[in-house]
Amino acid sequence: MNFLKTALPLILFFSLTSSYAQFSVDAQLRPRFEYRHGYKTLFPDNVDPAAFVSQRTRLNFGYKTEKLNFYLSAQDIRVWGDVPQLNLADENGFSLHQAWGEMLFNSELFLKIGRQEIVYDDQRFLGNVDWAQQGRSHDAAVLKYEPSFMKLHFGAAYNQDKEALTGNVLTTNTYKSLQYLWLHKDWEKLNASFLFLNNGLQYIDDVDESKNETRYSQTAGIHIKANVPKFNFVSNVYYQFGKDVADNELSAYLLSLEAKYAATGKLNIGLGGELQSGNDYGAPANGKNEAFNPLYGTNHKFNGFMDYFYVGNHLNNVGLIDAYANIKYSFSKKADLQATFHQFFAAAEIVDETSKDLGIEMDLVTSLKTSDFIGIQAGYSHFFASNGIETIKNNFDGNTNNWAWIMVTIDPVLFTWQKQNTEITNQ
Repeated sequence: MNFLKTALPLILFFSLTSSYAQFSVDAQLRPRFEYRHGYKTLFPDNVDPAAFVSQRTRLNFGYKTEKLNFYLSAQDIRVWGDVPQLNLADENGFSLHQAWGEMLFNSELFLKIGRQEIVYDDQRFLGNVDWAQQGRSHDAAVLKYEPSFMKLHFGAAYNQDKEALTGNVLTTNTYKSLQYLWLHKDWEKLNASFLFLNNGLQYIDDVDESKNETRYSQTAGIHIKANVPKFNFVSNVYYQFGKDVADNELSAYLLSLEAKYAATGKLNIGLGGELQSGNDYGAPANGKNEAFNPLYGTNHKFNGFMDYFYVGNHLNNVGLIDAYANIKYSFSKKADLQATFHQFFAAAEIVDETSKDLGIEMDLVTSLKTSDFIGIQAGYSHFFASNGIETIKNNFDGNTNNWAWIMVTIDPVLFTWQKQNTEITNQ
């Protein structure tokens, strides 16, 4: 916590010397109980299901003036019981989730630099993965140009293990280099975004160090959202090319379309489908990789909450076709219930004469807001396996696969201060 002892006096000093300043402190406490009996993969014989409580604790500091936005977000991530009760020096789950400054050159041009979440559109390709207790953030610089008629962002990141005297080989499990361009335009009933991302991954040759290099893939995509009376449409189209880290030629794509209908003020119905290309028989062939990789998206949000696909798995595999329907009923502004049904298929061949049917998933989620800063969510998911998913997961045990969870989110605003009226508020 030494950085807080240093940062807080600096923030207060600049607050006093600026003609306009805002300072706020908020927190989040988010424990979540999970029961896993076939989560992420088919449940095998002769093992017990998992049950645990994980917890995210965050303390966030925000500071704003006419020319600067500054933000710190410290977090502690742990599973209840993962350290002894009398442990005196525990840094097991402590990290700095965000620490960035945004310089405002004028009303249209900004530069945001430091550790930050990078989130665009529906988070299909760039998201903060908020479901994961640790979340995702990047060490990056983002230049933003935002006149009234559009938004244009350019972001770049370059990662290294340490302050080295020689060499640039990265061994940390992250990308080596990343650059992207995001362009967004709003119309009355339509908005659209274009994204181009250059992703560099570190290749390490264990035999010949002279072959170590960064291998780049490129992804270009369009996100479109349209609103007409009672209907909402969202579509994503992405194409991936360049090289994967194994030096295969990439040629892959993602196509999706979702429609939602507001049947009543409380009832919403949705239908959608998504296709992510894949490789026949689950592996690149002849030096060509046709499997799409959603890279840094919030993948838990898509393709079923049980995370059988693209959440640390199913990469460079047979791809996915996901046809789904959902229904959401709002009992009030503070309580709702949602049900989603997915039918999964492989986009490419699995093995000879094996059905492409990858199973069915049902997700139920209910949410309740008990106050302005306390919310409760609970969910149950059930996966109905098929021969195709059994082949891919190499599990033919035929067990029940389900998952249940309940999560409490407490996120109060602890302190706010604004120099204009010199009022201090404690909440």
